[in-house]
Amino acid sequence: MEDFGFGSRLIVVVARASTRRVAQDRLHATGDFAVSTPEGFLVYAVAATAIAVDVLFSHKPSYILPQNVEGYPATKEFLMKVVDILLDYIKAENDRGTKVLEFHHPNDLMQLLDLELPDNGLTLQQLLLDCSTTLKYQVKTGHPHYFNQLSCGLDVVSMAGEWLTATANTNMFTYEIAPVFILMEHVVLEKMRELIGWNTGDSILAPGGSISNLYAFLAARHKMFPQYKVRGLAAVGGQLVMFTSDQCHYSVKSCASVCGLGTDNCVMVPSDAAGRIIPSKLEELILERKAMGHIPFFVNATAGTTVIGAFDPIPQIADICQKYNLWLHVDAAWGGGLLLSKKYRHPRLSGIERADSVTWNPHKLMGALLQCSTIHFKEDGLLISCNQMSAEYLFMTDKLYDVQYDTGDKVIQCGRHNDIFKLWLQWRAKGTDGFEKLMDRLMELTEYMVKRIKQMSDKFYLILEPELVNVCFWYLPTRVRNMPHTSEREKILGEICPILKGRMMQSGTLMVGYQPDDRRPNFFRNIISSAAVTEADIDFLLAEMDRLGHDL
Repeated sequence: MEDFGFGSRLIVVVARASTRRVAQDRLHATGDFAVSTPEGFLVYAVAATAIAVDVLFSHKPSYILPQNVEGYPATKEFLMKVVDILLDYIKAENDRGTKVLEFHHPNDLMQLLDLELPDNGLTLQQLLLDCSTTLKYQVKTGHPHYFNQLSCGLDVVSMAGEWLTATANTNMFTYEIAPVFILMEHVVLEKMRELIGWNTGDSILAPGGSISNLYAFLAARHKMFPQYKVRGLAAVGGQLVMFTSDQCHYSVKSCASVCGLGTDNCVMVPSDAAGRIIPSKLEELILERKAMGHIPFFVNATAGTTVIGAFDPIPQIADICQKYNLWLHVDAAWGGGLLLSKKYRHPRLSGIERADSVTWNPHKLMGALLQCSTIHFKEDGLLISCNQMSAEYLFMTDKLYDVQYDTGDKVIQCGRHNDIFKLWLQWRAKGTDGFEKLMDRLMELTEYMVKRIKQMSDKFYLILEPELVNVCFWYLPTRVRNMPHTSEREKILGEICPILKGRMMQSGTLMVGYQPDDRRPNFFRNIISSAAVTEADIDFLLAEMDRLGHDL
């Protein structure tokens, strides 16, 4: 620092010409005085807390908090630059003129990135560059033309909640260290159980729908065989069997593997042409396994299958579970958001209040940031009874407060990420009525897409009428448009899907998922779960697929 005569009250900062524009942008806004020197330097008179821009970013992270106790100004400057990078990304993500992705093959991308972990730490400037580069090559999942996965879009309020969550950086196992977040969780989960149709029960946030389904399985087994927790298989005295639709999420079958049943004892029940479990077949298979001496105990009904978006008939399944004393779990990870809609809740989710447990992922249809998954139980106390291990170094019973608010002993994880604040803040922003409007809007957009596909039947083939926001279809290139629709034509259309998807990714303008199922070859599955999507975006989607694929 040098004194250029601006007075003892001020500090003078000398910035090299290479950082002149950055410094000017930063300091001009505050009204700080600047002069140029013959050597091409800029001299700034600034408040005593200011730091030279170029000096700051040549430093390493030890220059900022917490390593440097006087590093708050530098910390603020660094984080504001990070925020600028994030805001630029959000702006680009909502600009329909930008690409959804900048695709490169893995080996090529590795050459473009510097992913090495150095022996000596890098400068703050390099870390900012790393942040920018990371986002440059990241798929813009909040872009209005990203229709690829169940989780699409970027809710800015929920994102703000995730920023705060990261800053608070606390675990969720005790009220002692997360008092506000524990109470938020209590309030939000109680509201979700109310929407399911229960006036009691218990819930927890889990790391994804797969783990939520696992919690349901464990609770069901514990309810039927309480001694399993202590004695293991000896407490059962036979082969446990579970049942689920052949269209269910693979995590249900994974439960059978992880928990020792074996996948042979996860019985896949046939579904109808619309992808819904056939109740009569379920009962037949239950009786068949009982005749073999097995012990049926668990039935999974899916409310919104991953590919087709089908809803299993919960009332009929509940009748069967009641008849044979089986646990009914509803995997509404995908379709649970429609519980918020008076228009679309029934008949899709009718009877869900009869379930013993429900998985519901707000990070899907509701648009909360990843990840945000909930598991709900009708019976209060079952979670703690099933999973409690009473670790004395965490879950003491003689604490200052009511220890029922210590949630860590309800779960198998110990450490648990704070997934509640982003949902709570989002719910406060939208209100329950706002969520209902969002659900209705997404369904209306789905109906619009179906209408447009039918209007363009020379170019697109609708596979079935959707129950949710999954629109399943084939694109018809010019050469097949006059072919009769046979299995041979379907085979050709299935072969076209990965090629057209590849063109989408290489152009970067659009992303739509594809997959086969057990009845047909590859087909496109378009998901409309982003609040950013409009009718114009759907029109663009169809036109862009035709532009990219007409000559295939």
